[in-house]
Amino acid sequence: MSQDIEAISFRQLRLFESVGRLKSVRRASEDCNLSQPAVTQSLSKLEQLVDARLVERRASGSYLNDNGELFYRRVSRFITQFEQALALFGVEGGMVGAKTVAARLLRSQVRALIAIVEQGSFPLAAQALGLSPATLQRAARDLESNVRKPLFYRTAAGTIPTPDGIQLGRRLKLCIQEIDWGVQELAEAHGGTTAPLIVGAMPLGGSVLLASMLEDFIRAAPQAQVVVRNESAVEMVKSLRAGDVDFVVGLLPQENADDLDTLPLARTPYSIVAREGHPLLRQSTVTRDDLARFDWLVGAPGSSRRACFDRLFDGDPGVRSPISTSALAVIRPLLLGSDRLTLMTSYELQHEGQGMAAIDFGPISPVPVIAVTTRANWLPTRLHARFVQMIRDHVAATIPTRMEPAALELA
Repeated sequence: MSQDIEAISFRQLRLFESVGRLKSVRRASEDCNLSQPAVTQSLSKLEQLVDARLVERRASGSYLNDNGELFYRRVSRFITQFEQALALFGVEGGMVGAKTVAARLLRSQVRALIAIVEQGSFPLAAQALGLSPATLQRAARDLESNVRKPLFYRTAAGTIPTPDGIQLGRRLKLCIQEIDWGVQELAEAHGGTTAPLIVGAMPLGGSVLLASMLEDFIRAAPQAQVVVRNESAVEMVKSLRAGDVDFVVGLLPQENADDLDTLPLARTPYSIVAREGHPLLRQSTVTRDDLARFDWLVGAPGSSRRACFDRLFDGDPGVRSPISTSALAVIRPLLLGSDRLTLMTSYELQHEGQGMAAIDFGPISPVPVIAVTTRANWLPTRLHARFVQMIRDHVAATIPTRMEPAALELA
């Protein structure tokens, strides 16, 4: 199916959108300045590629069936986002100009830019796409000619994309993802196999939460495939923005960004955690000076765990924290084999705290929130929405301080 998705042309998608919007092949042919047989042939080819009938023809016109309505939502989002990406890039004429430019671009040209941005160079991009360097160069230059703005520049190391070209490539990648998901939705609707859900797991909290509910999800959706990616909070957000993960589960990122949305699930207070038998566990009262006498395992820079640690000690440089990590596989042996201290949420301690105990120190602020983070204006597939709903149900059943997030729109 992946090869069939790659074979879908932008022209076929524009024609399908026109038929769906105007409810007529004749009107779509006039709208796109093509003959009716050309529109009919294009629509038939598209239906073959997505392996689904999309349009029902009647005497009064051509109307989208259930499959068509499902796919049309994705195609219309693709076209809108595609034109917006070109306008943000700064093509001449604003949104009007963006529509004109969008109609000229070929999928091969956009595919070339995305690969160059992801691979960092023309030779690596050509290798990744299985193209000759000359073919890739031609597609890239044709794209640059169509947008009428520089996309690449030469350096001593070779030709690389400009900063604006990188941003355009990333935005166009997200646009094309709408088509991929549209085809997946059609496959799911007919009981076929779908592409894996790519879930980002923030260190510790996100990984623990996913591990505790994945078995239930696979049991409920046996046809589904899930790929879990685990990186630092900063890298995870980068992957989300780039479209390399579908959504991220874990503690809310520190930044407030217009391009990200969050579904807060529960407040999970931090505790100061040590190995069982730690000297501080025998004290009736523990002060901040007591805590400062021990080495700490702290979160990576940019994580909520690190921010909470810095606030606890007011940034005191005298507190030793030589190791920064959010990897539980690293934290556990270092903590259990020494008198080091760390911060863990109540949820993490409950599920992964064997051999560890919380030190009675009192409330620690700020209280982190475990959440699902998505790109703004994200439209989940039904499988995405089902997965997120199961996370919400699991949190509601296991964490008493849960929150009520906004409803997730079903695709």
